[in-house]
Amino acid sequence: MAITVYGRKIQVTDALRDHAEQKVGDALKVFDIKPLTADVALRVEHYKSGINEHICEVTVRVRGTVIRVSSAGDDMYAAIDEAARMVTRRMRKYKTKVVERRQRAGRAEGMETVQANTALEAEVLGDEAEADEELVRTKYIEYTKLTEEDALVQADLLGHDFFVFRDMVTGNVHVIYHRRNGGYGILKPEDEREG
Repeated sequence: MAITVYGRKIQVTDALRDHAEQKVGDALKVFDIKPLTADVALRVEHYKSGINEHICEVTVRVRGTVIRVSSAGDDMYAAIDEAARMVTRRMRKYKTKVVERRQRAGRAEGMETVQANTALEAEVLGDEAEADEELVRTKYIEYTKLTEEDALVQADLLGHDFFVFRDMVTGNVHVIYHRRNGGYGILKPEDEREG
């Protein structure tokens, strides 16, 4: 398992590096999944009020899946400890989903899957869009071919409300999103509408 520790707006001391490697390494080694890599980004945000926020972001890559957690606090060591605990919870969730998916795949062989086409609702975009908002970031992504279930797992593991992916069956780009009232929705191109 490879763990890379680096700093943004902070000099990473040997003690910090050792602490991060030990805590994150201990959190991950119990899962015994290969290949597995982890990036630990440490940074400090300085605010005008004089408060400094210590942030630890951990990104784990395992078998094509990305798991990301972030923890913040007054102390970098405490932020690292909390991020390690969060990684353990997310990895446990990941492993449970993988096992459940394998069990369902064995039982569901030959069964038909019915896909529901959900329309885009205003709640995805929020109640009101402000006209004076500006674009602050552009992100380019590579579409991964996934099933809807795998895309939902990816969104959960990343902690995102939505996930963009290429459908395993059709090859079209879909967006899966968590609904505020529970459950999830999926956006599909019009040409996939059935009958």
